[in-house]
Amino acid sequence: MGTHFHSGQAESPFRTYDFRGVYGLDFTLETVYRAGRHLPKLLNAERVLVGRDARLTSPEISEALIRGLTDAGAGVVDMGKATTPMVYHFTAARGFDASVQVTASHNPPEYNGLKFSKRGALPVGAHNGLRELEALVNAAKQPKPVAAGETGNVETADFADEFVHDLRPWQSDYSNVRFAVDASDGVSGLIAGKLFGKKAVLLNCEPDGNFPNHGPNPLEPESREQLRKTVLKNKLDLGVIFDGDGDRAMFVDEKGGFVQSDFLIPVIARHFLAREPGAIVAHDIRTSRGAIEALRRDGAVPVMWKVGHVFLKELIRDTRAVCGGELAGHYYFRDFHCCDSAEIATLIVLEQFANAKRRGATFSQFIEGIRCYANSGEMNYGIKRKDEAIYAVRDAALALGGTPLAVHAFDGLRYDFPRWWVNVRKSNTEPYVRLIIEAEIPGLLATVRQTLAGALKPFAK
Repeated sequence: MGTHFHSGQAESPFRTYDFRGVYGLDFTLETVYRAGRHLPKLLNAERVLVGRDARLTSPEISEALIRGLTDAGAGVVDMGKATTPMVYHFTAARGFDASVQVTASHNPPEYNGLKFSKRGALPVGAHNGLRELEALVNAAKQPKPVAAGETGNVETADFADEFVHDLRPWQSDYSNVRFAVDASDGVSGLIAGKLFGKKAVLLNCEPDGNFPNHGPNPLEPESREQLRKTVLKNKLDLGVIFDGDGDRAMFVDEKGGFVQSDFLIPVIARHFLAREPGAIVAHDIRTSRGAIEALRRDGAVPVMWKVGHVFLKELIRDTRAVCGGELAGHYYFRDFHCCDSAEIATLIVLEQFANAKRRGATFSQFIEGIRCYANSGEMNYGIKRKDEAIYAVRDAALALGGTPLAVHAFDGLRYDFPRWWVNVRKSNTEPYVRLIIEAEIPGLLATVRQTLAGALKPFAK
């Protein structure tokens, strides 16, 4: 999981969830200018908030975007460097009509992109505006020049201290917890020290778009190596690592072992269930049965949906779920504009673990009842004829497992059998078929994996 692929040929930067690609190959400053030029009319936006991550190309991309927005007559507040959750928060809290975060999230340094939100920090994805924006940007017709005196004005603002202040209500007493925070040379470093205080061991908190210490993707084991060593050397209880734009948090336990992100969905949910018993909790189709069973034990109503922040945020709005999470380390909160926040997720995990530590538990013991099955993690297969490959996996799974207990067919396929389950789906962003399997015991997992990987073999690139 987390491997990134690019064909080396120019690809459209317009994806299912956002706009992203290799800068200079997949898109140029002209593309960005045109996106900015068309966005205000498309979203009916007079005031737009703009932030950016720490990538070396982000200032010039931000400048081209702002030029497009103001040439369209929109007023812009430029936040400068900011985490993506900061942009979401102030979009909603300050009543902006739209916002754009310049970021390529966890991708390598040569990538960059744009995350669009509309009023209320509602995400703009392929199904609600991004396809229209793509058509406008790619149209041969240039937008009409703006009349003199009609261009929008630009203000600058630094919201970092205000953001930390607004997160204080989520903070509790975790003074008994010894932990490290790795900001991955990304923009979380702007607030990590102020938010987590002097008690935390802080790593890589100086934003640097060269990402000198390790890559900005915490799913890559090499990105977590420094954190793992720090936790072991200092005998800490846990470590947390943020990605490049600060919208994802991942954890390692006291032994330096990676804690699969979906195992923390029930941990985070407990914070809300204490006050709202029987609440709905959202999760994606890849979520461990251990996590879903833990949610049910705690009295939550788990609701499964498609992978991706655009879909999970809409689900939380539609169902009024108190929170939600994804295997990729995104955690969403109804009381945070239905958006994801790595900072809030971390504060809640620290709160919940602080209580467990007072009862004598280590971090690995704390999640023991959730990490109770053998799990493959998400595996990527380079595949041609993706649809046929998925049907081949389906047929092999049914031949092996018999009648499923449940079938979910809204993001690829998930078949739940009594002793194991599988999800096979197409990547929305890369030329992969993704496969994840979970089983009662490692031996059964190995058997299922061998069978289903065999079904994919004829379709391998």
